[in-house]
Amino acid sequence: MSHTTSDPLVDPVVDQLIDPTIHDPLQDEDPRRTGPRHPLRHGRGLLGVLLVGIVVLLGLAAPLLSPYSPTQQVPGANLVGPSAQHWLGTDEVNRDVFSRTLHGIRVDLFVVFLAVPVGAVLGSLIGLLSSWWRIADVVTQRVFDVVLAFPSLILAIALSAVMGPGLWTVALVIVLAEVPVFGRMVRTSVRLVREMPYVEAAQVVGAGPLWVLRRHVLPNSLEALTVQLAVSMSVAVFIEGAMSFLGLGVRPPTPSLGSLIRDGVRTMYDAPWFAVGPLAVVVALVLGLLLVSQALAEARRA
Repeated sequence: MSHTTSDPLVDPVVDQLIDPTIHDPLQDEDPRRTGPRHPLRHGRGLLGVLLVGIVVLLGLAAPLLSPYSPTQQVPGANLVGPSAQHWLGTDEVNRDVFSRTLHGIRVDLFVVFLAVPVGAVLGSLIGLLSSWWRIADVVTQRVFDVVLAFPSLILAIALSAVMGPGLWTVALVIVLAEVPVFGRMVRTSVRLVREMPYVEAAQVVGAGPLWVLRRHVLPNSLEALTVQLAVSMSVAVFIEGAMSFLGLGVRPPTPSLGSLIRDGVRTMYDAPWFAVGPLAVVVALVLGLLLVSQALAEARRA
């Protein structure tokens, strides 16, 4: 037999938890239920999605759009300026910069859409564990302090000395840099939600940790995690670019946006057009991700 909220001695919150079929009038006043909040309602969010979408499509379609192989040397085309045959010119070893830029996008997409989500998932799981078990909390927080004490560039140099430069080194640096960020965010979110009256009421009537996590913690943390994910992706582009610029990233002759910008800076006076294309792609990708994250944050506060 279900409970009713007519009894003044019955807490309506506990009653709702015991019998979820009972209508809670407070839900009608929840501003989060008044209508969908979509980041594309913001002009900046739409622009961000458009910029990121264009870069992603260019990277995915690189084999179809590239007029040359990214490592192919074109005879007699040393540092040739932009033309109908070479839209972004050629580099100092006669390779088509447009083709190398398109294939370089693929490296950044790998870093952005693989390494960052892996770091986010690992960090979130560690944050959940540390929020419920004190011993795990003490250990993980000390480890996070050590990792965050070192800038990402120092971490990149250390890992490159051990593993050598390469794409997987870049990915590992980004994963290690993002785990503490998401771990502490989830830990803080869980601790705040656990102190809410409705969570305490749920625990009184016998709700276990897994039910609380699924029913209350994850829904309240998902929006903040989504915003942080977009921000971390933009940071990952910078990390890849900095590592490749310093020779710690992808090994030549494989192109990446960071290595192309480095080569363009080296030939800036002889071929100023060299770095324009890769730099424009990096700016578009980072700007798009930041606009998306800002739109998500505004939608979350709406």
